[in-house]
Amino acid sequence: MLKKFIKRFLPSPQKVKDQKILSVFGTLLHDPNLWHLNRRSASGAFAVGLFFAFWPVPFQMWLAAAIAIPLRVNLPLSVATVWITNPFTMPPIFYGAYLVGTTVMGSPERKFSFQLNWDWVVQSIETIGPAFLVGCLICSVFFSAVGYFSLNYLWRLSVKKAWKQRIQNRFPRA
Repeated sequence: MLKKFIKRFLPSPQKVKDQKILSVFGTLLHDPNLWHLNRRSASGAFAVGLFFAFWPVPFQMWLAAAIAIPLRVNLPLSVATVWITNPFTMPPIFYGAYLVGTTVMGSPERKFSFQLNWDWVVQSIETIGPAFLVGCLICSVFFSAVGYFSLNYLWRLSVKKAWKQRIQNRFPRA
């Protein structure tokens, strides 16, 4: 069942509560709905995590947690889903977002080379920044919606399969 599969990869509530960065939320972390895993909370958490995964900002996990708490969706799943963008996947994902932005804005794709200095960051924000940010916003909204409905559908499919299996076990065909 999908619930068991997801639970294998999630950290325990205590492990998440012990994170120092989440201590700013204080007693809000004691809400049991943040730790419960059902179709609504899992789908919502997946959508929240995917939404913030496409944001090119530090502390994406903190942002996902800050939104998961008032929406009362599964906190560990929303925080873990943000890690779809990690140091290995970030370059292709953000380059794809940049291409989406250039396509939507109708601007030409600009060549650039990465440099690790402040001047390059300022220049990049002025040249490729608008297309990149528009692409990130579009990908963020699109993939969070796709993730929400896909996980919702898979969860329903999993429950239907489990019910069919129960019926077959209870009333075997002769």
